[in-house]
Amino acid sequence: MGKMVKKGDLPSKICAQCGKPFAWRKKWEKVWHEVRYCSDRCRSEAKRKPG
Repeated sequence: MGKMVKKGDLPSKICAQCGKPFAWRKKWEKVWHEVRYCSDRCRSEAKRKPG
């Protein structure tokens, strides 16, 4: 098993849609620099509302 990292030590960003902070996830490991939204819901809302 890999090295354990505390959740508080993970990098985080602010969601471009809702403005809430969200933490790094393993599935985003290779694309973390491209992640802008905390969830699929925020991403789809951003596409519906231009601006």
